[in-house]
Amino acid sequence: MNEPRLRRDGAWVGASVPRREDPRLLAGRGRFVDDVVLPGMLHAQFVRSPVAHGRIVAVDLDDVREVPGVVAAFSAADLDLRDITALLDRPPHEFVPTAMPVLARDTVRYVGEPVAIVVARDPYAAEDGLEAAVVEYEELDPIVSDTAALAEDAPLVHAEAPRNTLVDVSLFATEGIDDVFADAHCVVRVRTKTGRQNALPLETRGVVADWDDRDEQLQVQTATQVPHQVRTVLARCVGLHEKQVRVTVPDMGGGFGQKCVVGREEIAAAAAALRLRRPVKWIEDRRDALTAAFLAREQRYDVRAAFDAEGRILALDADVVCDMGAYSCYPFTAGIEPLMASAEMPSVYKVPAYRVRGRALTTNKAPTAPYRGVSRPQYVMVVERLMERAARELGMDAVELRRRNVITVFPYTGVNGITYDPGSYRESLDLCEQVVRDEGWYDVRAAEGRVIGIGYACFSERTGYGSGAFAQRKMQVVPGFDISEIRMDTSGTVSVTTGTMSHGQSHETTMAQIVADRLGLDIAQVKIVQGDTDRITYGWGSFASRSITIGGSAVAAASVQLGEQLREIAAHLLDADVDGCELDGAGGVRLRNDPERRLSFAELADVAYLRSHLLPKGVGPGLTATASFDVPGDGTFSNATHGVVVELDPGTGGIEILRYVCVEDCGVAIHPQIVEGQCRGGIAQGIAGALFEQVTYDDAGQPQAPSFMEYKVPTAAEIPDVAIHHLETPCAFTANGAKGAGEGGTIGAPAAVLNAVNDALRATGVELDDTPIAREAVHRALEGTLV
Repeated sequence: MNEPRLRRDGAWVGASVPRREDPRLLAGRGRFVDDVVLPGMLHAQFVRSPVAHGRIVAVDLDDVREVPGVVAAFSAADLDLRDITALLDRPPHEFVPTAMPVLARDTVRYVGEPVAIVVARDPYAAEDGLEAAVVEYEELDPIVSDTAALAEDAPLVHAEAPRNTLVDVSLFATEGIDDVFADAHCVVRVRTKTGRQNALPLETRGVVADWDDRDEQLQVQTATQVPHQVRTVLARCVGLHEKQVRVTVPDMGGGFGQKCVVGREEIAAAAAALRLRRPVKWIEDRRDALTAAFLAREQRYDVRAAFDAEGRILALDADVVCDMGAYSCYPFTAGIEPLMASAEMPSVYKVPAYRVRGRALTTNKAPTAPYRGVSRPQYVMVVERLMERAARELGMDAVELRRRNVITVFPYTGVNGITYDPGSYRESLDLCEQVVRDEGWYDVRAAEGRVIGIGYACFSERTGYGSGAFAQRKMQVVPGFDISEIRMDTSGTVSVTTGTMSHGQSHETTMAQIVADRLGLDIAQVKIVQGDTDRITYGWGSFASRSITIGGSAVAAASVQLGEQLREIAAHLLDADVDGCELDGAGGVRLRNDPERRLSFAELADVAYLRSHLLPKGVGPGLTATASFDVPGDGTFSNATHGVVVELDPGTGGIEILRYVCVEDCGVAIHPQIVEGQCRGGIAQGIAGALFEQVTYDDAGQPQAPSFMEYKVPTAAEIPDVAIHHLETPCAFTANGAKGAGEGGTIGAPAAVLNAVNDALRATGVELDDTPIAREAVHRALEGTLV
């Protein structure tokens, strides 16, 4: 790499240093769940429901147990496990909990739901065992759409959920809002539906579980973003104390939210290992990953916006319906999507009046879990479509209309009760448009003979949700804080724990940069420890762009505390005041007024551990520090504007992205190259949702995209080069001035692409609001103008 080792000011933070993970990962020396091999290890697969909705009449596994190589087969009755139940502290008319059995017990509610587990000496024998299972079902009518779920006299997916509604919450309703709409100069409306998607991490889900007699502990190695939550649920399901369960996470090939909930298969495989007292491995195959894993994003919006004659927004009125599939996910519940959309829809705009109703419906589809962005790609798309539509109705330039409405004075408390910390909303919008204009794309758009469109999306990304933000959702399990412990050994190097969990974000590098700056070490002297419930006090894992904002702040605070200990010991040994000593930035402590007098960290650690009698009075042996951090208030907001140029093919309806510009502000970038990687990866997933990916079902609830032949994933040929421009508005309350950067790319892409396509269709009078954008719809619109 040609990147500098350090910034010019000598700091590690802000430098794109070589990633510490790369040597092993790029050389094939990484260790993922499927690389784990234990003596006597067995392999598991699941008997899954072939019907979307039905009663289980009988489960016969006798023939399975006779299949050569099969060691055991268990149904729900055999394992007798507690259910997985996620809860909100809301009244029954707002939230209905659903108990998700580890193995289906009486009823199956989606195709692919696990009914039994087969354990064999190798994966092939386990697959053979599946063929011998006999399960009798009494089929019931399935619910396969939100409209069917809400129909009068519709069959109920859960008897306890009237009208198939799990969440029905109206978070905001500004008094007098109907009068605002009645008196408004202009009212525009957008109705849109977004397709169901799969997060598609490169590494599918997997687990290896084994009972250790020496430690009297069920030891579980699994690909999860939330190891402590897996430990909690697993212990409850199998009836163990949490100290009897250890969850560790090896290298992980992506998660994107799909792995930040607790899955049933991991619990069942661990329960089988506990019962058999032998190691059991389960690796999800790609078909199961596409059809039976947690999905996301199937939402319907009906939203109105009122504007005055100058283009200023007066009110927003929204009805949000989310198809959450068969069960609530743990710990977020079925409220994860509608509550996110309801709370944050006003986004970067000054909205004086707001009303919203958010609903989560249950259907006979695989359950929903968070997926990168969680509702923000959808509601941002809706709000940005409203801006475009209002600009057209008012005869204004759409970028200028946005300028009149974006928040420019901070801190700003919105109609939704959220306080937004300083950002660069207007600046990112102006720079993005300037880049697109300076590159000549408006001239290309105006030229004859081509169908060119330009679209923008201006948005914020709430990052580092603290306990307060999650408590507002009334979750019974409230994520938020992170705890870090740092230990210096006798050589003067440090090991630092973090409760976050890297699944591709390079925590081994970025967290080490933070520690190195705080203590004045080389990052090679810093070891980051993550993903081990026995070594880490407690952690909430990684999701919602919380790792650097919260985890990094805890790591920084622990490092500062250790630095104070080192200064105190050095002051005693150098016969000086503590205030007269400082970390020298080179792995030691020196006197401020006499820099030549210094002690290295190794010398100080030698005293702390091996000659503790020399320590100052009241200072105990060892060098350790523990600190926690929780984001105050409403969190911190990154922001960005995306600009997209597309060309449409009149002959086929094909959509080609000619140019993609991203102007982003995530505060202080710990490692700019990693931030850019997050942006590009997120944009690729956002483009996938805008143009390609969709999980569909037939009327019987059968998945219609069980392979990559049907589920259209974009390749490198469909993803354009992305020009990234950075702005920097530091966060005032995170330890490093950083804001999150994990989801912004995904949030802005669908809106920007959809707006660009509609701009290209401006001569047709047709507007498209659904995603993925159907090529057939584009072709029909263009065909009408060519007749």
